[in-house]
Amino acid sequence: MRVVVDGCGCFPTGRHYAGIAHLLRAVVRGLAEEFAGDGSWSEIPIAVIDVETTGRDASVDRVVEVGVVVGRHGEVIARYNWLINPGVPIPEEARQVHHISDDDVKDSPRFHEIAHEIAAALAGCIPAAYNAAFDRAFLANEFARSGPQASAGGPESKQAPALRRDVDWIDPLVWAREIHKEEKSKALGEVAQRLGIALENAHRANDDAEAALRVFYSLANDTRVPRTYGAIMQEQRRLALLQSDERRFWKN
Repeated sequence: MRVVVDGCGCFPTGRHYAGIAHLLRAVVRGLAEEFAGDGSWSEIPIAVIDVETTGRDASVDRVVEVGVVVGRHGEVIARYNWLINPGVPIPEEARQVHHISDDDVKDSPRFHEIAHEIAAALAGCIPAAYNAAFDRAFLANEFARSGPQASAGGPESKQAPALRRDVDWIDPLVWAREIHKEEKSKALGEVAQRLGIALENAHRANDDAEAALRVFYSLANDTRVPRTYGAIMQEQRRLALLQSDERRFWKN
């Protein structure tokens, strides 16, 4: 028997039933199956991903830079960066944001040529990104264009958690909106500055990714951030839904 509950170990009334209470187990959606939900997320490598692009529409715009910074136990343990030739001109509006020009990427590989390297860097890690929906959409579309073999990271390896549709990403922006709710700006640079975290080259993939990782680790010192992998993802999902409802209310 497998019953999905909200984590309290009881029925919606809050009452425990002695005869079957030992059979109840909380099931948290969105977890990478290779990591125990009741284990500490700080023990698991977290890969923060940042992409710089030709525009904001993931269905048509392309990636020009990917940065991946991996952390564990609150420290950076690996950094990866790729400049990518998008195969289309980089609009001036986008260039003014990230300062990557057509000349900068003219001799760089196309995404499909280094997709396996990116997949390998993401393997065995919890995926994360600041405003994760943006980076996730671009990454997913680039891998889709590259073909199914590109996402494996090797002939015998399993697809990285970041490339699986059923795995949720950690999003430090959700936590910034909760913990810094009284502050006006939740932009990465502003949050980093408030926390005393350096971000010298904003809108470059590696710099943004590392700043986002350090912001997350700093925000995670707050008592509102759960300690286990399952609990933090469950609470993030709850907060994200509340924040989405609040933004809809503001627009109305």
